[in-house]
This record gives sequence, structure tokens and C-alpha cells, in this order.
Amino acid sequence: MTITLKPGAATLDDWRAIWRGDTVVFDGSCEPAVAASAAAVARILDRGEPVYGINTGFGKLAGVRIPAADLAQLQRNIVLSHAAGVGEPTPTPTVRLMMALKLGSLAQGASGVRLETLRLLEAMMIRGVTPIVPAQGSVGASGDLAPLAHMAAAMIGVGEARVGERVLPAAAALALVGLEPIALGPKEGLALLNGTQFSTACALVGLFEAEALLRAVLVAGALSTDAARGSDAPFDPRIHVLRRHRGQIDVAAALRDLMAGSAIRASHLVGDERVQDPYCLRCQPQVMGACLDLLRKAAATLADEANCVSDNPLIFAGDDVALSGGNFHAEPVAFAADMIAMAICEIGSLS
Repeated sequence: MTITLKPGAATLDDWRAIWRGDTVVFDGSCEPAVAASAAAVARILDRGEPVYGINTGFGKLAGVRIPAADLAQLQRNIVLSHAAGVGEPTPTPTVRLMMALKLGSLAQGASGVRLETLRLLEAMMIRGVTPIVPAQGSVGASGDLAPLAHMAAAMIGVGEARVGERVLPAAAALALVGLEPIALGPKEGLALLNGTQFSTACALVGLFEAEALLRAVLVAGALSTDAARGSDAPFDPRIHVLRRHRGQIDVAAALRDLMAGSAIRASHLVGDERVQDPYCLRCQPQVMGACLDLLRKAAATLADEANCVSDNPLIFAGDDVALSGGNFHAEPVAFAADMIAMAICEIGSLS
């Protein structure tokens, strides 16, 4: 199946499908905005204004002006200097999700990249070229610099990439599927490696797996209640409406549905002298419902982050201006990941 990525409007179902292996193309309606953004970068350069990362150094060297003749080398250097991750390769589905997130961000036309750069990233996904991205590296506070640098390095023919089961030098991997490395234009190296796409991809994978875990645990909880000859009375909707929490109400409803028509439950409706079940059975809606609420809050944050533009500086083509900010900071993603982790811990504690 092919997912047409609508920049800024992709759903969690879209990202989940991409993670599971669906092909990605970006919506052609974004092309004018992308072209306008790249043209704005060219005009800014023509005016000779100092703009961070376009014609200046990076970090503490932001005050150093870079000659026009060295601007292409500047972008190549920022990629190569940060492609310094270590550890085992990140799983291919996670890297592909990161690539799709970056594609969706750049295609919104606020990053100053050229259409041909986006087309290469899109073509790599379509033709199955996945950069080898070490799992450990600088992430979050200044953007996911190291992992995204490894992605960008493959686009310029440096590093390694996977094609099917083969790991090849990046240039050879591109050539194998009929692609060529790209020479980065002004700001493009910075735009590719600055952002939260690696953090967001990892958090989304955690969310997708936690959702599957919760579904499995609800089935196990219903089976456990039946196996212990427990009661379904604690799942009565009247109890949960009074508590008001949406997750609790929904989990109780799911447990009722799972136990509906149970012959085991029917076998001890009469003559059972027990007054109530143990906490681990009776409090499933309260605990698992709270976990569901946490996962939903994390999902809402990640849905926003997955559709955002998170590099720096940002290009506003309509005003012909570049603005420096801090959208690369992954604090919202970190909080979402913490919520997912807390939910998983509590799911495990009651299981």
C-alpha cells in the first residue's frame, strides 16, 4: 500500500502504516511552498544578510561569516562532522519512519530546501534504500543531530545504507537502485540534521507497541477474571461514569464486551459466597484506564510533533525572512515518551 503524505496533516494511522512497511510519497500540492522557500533562501543570500547556518558558522561560530564560495562545503561539513553515532544500527522500520517524518517536515516549505532534495529522500524510501543509523548519538536538546546526520550522509553518498538484506557503502546503495548522491544547497545540511524526527520516530514506535500491549493485556485480564471465577460486576458502567475518567470508562466497556456470554461467569452467578474479587481483578478499569488515558495524551502530543516543522532557522517565504528559534528542542517528545514508559510499567505491574 502507498501512503500519500500530506505535510502537516498526516494521521497516526499513516505513521503506523509507514512503520509497518507501506510505501511513502509526498503530496504534490506542497511543491509550490517548497520552491518558494528555497527561492527565499536564495534572495536572502543575495542581500548579503547574515543568517545562522546559511552563511555563518554553527554554534559558537555563529558570528563567523562564511564566504559564498564555501557555502556548499559548509553544508557538507555540518553533516559529516555530526555523523558520529555509535552502537548497533537502529531497526530499519524506525529509520524509515524517521525519514518519512523528515520528509513531512521539510515538505511544509519552511526549511529552505529544494524540491530535488525532497525527491531524493522520497525516492530512497520508495526504492528501499535505508541509511544505517547508529542507535546512540546526540538527540533532543539541540535536535536529533547525530541520527539525522547519518541519514543526510547517505543522501550525499557517505556512510552505509541497507538495500534489502545487503549493507553497502551509501553511494553504491544509491547506484544499485538508480539514484545519485546530491550536492547540498544553502541551509540543506542544517535542515536535514536539525529536528526531532529520530526522537519522534522512537517515541511513536513505543506508542504503537504499547497500544498493542494494552489490547493484549485487556484480553488477558478478561481471561484471568473468568479463570478465577471472578465477577464482571466491577465493570458495571454505573461505577465508571461516576469516576468520569474516559480511559476507565472505555476499559470497563472493553472488559464487559470480552466477557459477554461467558459460560464460566454464568456458572457461578448463583450461590457464590464471595463478596468481592481481589484488587488485581476488580481494579482493572481504574489502572488500565489510567494507562489508556496516558497513552492517549502521549499520542496527541506525538501527533502534533509528527506534523510539525522543527529545524532552525525557519524560512518564511511570504515575508522573505529567516527567523531563529528553538523548535528543534524535543521536550514535548521526551514528556510523551515518559508517559508511555509510565503506562507500560503500570500495565506490567497489574498483569
